[in-house]
Amino acid sequence: MSTRPPIRRRPLDGITVVGLEQAISAPLCTRHLADLGARVIKVENPGFGDSTRHYDTVVGGMSAHFVWLNHGKESVTLDLKAEADLGVLNRILQTADVIVSNLAPGALGRLGLGTDELAQRFPRLIIVDISGYGTGGPLDHKRAYDLLIQSEGGSCAITGTPGHPAKPGIPAADIGTALYAYSSILAALYDREKTGRGAIIPIAMLDTVAEMMGFALNGYLHGGTEPEPVGMGSPMIAPYGAYPTADGQTAVLGTTNDREWSRLATMIGRSELADDPRYAHNDDRVRERAALDAVVGEWCAQRSLADIQKLADEAGIGNSRLNTVADLAQHPQLAERGRWRDIGTPSGPVPALKHPALARDWEVRSGWVPALGEHTEAVRAEFG
Repeated sequence: MSTRPPIRRRPLDGITVVGLEQAISAPLCTRHLADLGARVIKVENPGFGDSTRHYDTVVGGMSAHFVWLNHGKESVTLDLKAEADLGVLNRILQTADVIVSNLAPGALGRLGLGTDELAQRFPRLIIVDISGYGTGGPLDHKRAYDLLIQSEGGSCAITGTPGHPAKPGIPAADIGTALYAYSSILAALYDREKTGRGAIIPIAMLDTVAEMMGFALNGYLHGGTEPEPVGMGSPMIAPYGAYPTADGQTAVLGTTNDREWSRLATMIGRSELADDPRYAHNDDRVRERAALDAVVGEWCAQRSLADIQKLADEAGIGNSRLNTVADLAQHPQLAERGRWRDIGTPSGPVPALKHPALARDWEVRSGWVPALGEHTEAVRAEFG
């Protein structure tokens, strides 16, 4: 049997992507494409560029958001209201495989770059048009940011605590939309190999959040009840939450079925609860959440986090520690699995996480975070 290492390769080498992009959803999508080898030409407005460039200066003078979302790309500043610069973009599109846009509603059409026009002129081009609310309906004209879409889509209403809704700390609408865009592009590239045709892929952020709300929607559509937010937990499962420990930390314990509930009850020395009809099934336990949280919380308050996690692992109960961002930055599970790499910036190399989903023989690009317009002259020379 051969012991030679696999040949490293990047699966999207040779693919060119144009990003008319800003903020999070489109840039995260195209950054993942760049990770896998695609050439990503990021088109920015002269003088200001992507708004996330200016959120802060924490990463050697660059913003945390921009560094996260844009390494491995080329930054080209074009004034798309100027005929000459619009001509440069059109010449780039003649050889491009994908264009991803999340500009304001109607912006592409006003530039003569509406999806139908692009598809007619460039039949092999994969066109991804990200918007807040899609085309049609009473809200299609509105600007869309993560908080606004999560509010409109109901996710804030099931986050937080009763009477105190909260936006999840992660920009779930932006990130979810980015991942749908990314996966649909990969599917469209595969389809183009068979048909020779590109695709128009409209993606609405509201549709993304509505899909993520599927369990809550089904609960309402079929049960008629609104889920109550429960803070560190799930409105649909109990016991499932965070409990302070004797050593000042927080254990997170979860059960997802009746068998796990029985094991948890035995672990905390209350096996009789597993046979109590009041707690027989998950929907029963959800109704009795407060009582069960009090029992589990009292048990955890008498033990250290290490003891709780040891007992939970032995009992086959899902558990974790409530970590901070600082804890995540030093997490041994990431470090020991080699999940970090260095990327280049104008102020020197900085750490960044690797792409989460890589085949074993795929090489990931550890790219450079571009300064605004850094590649403009080279691209102008290339495309005329």
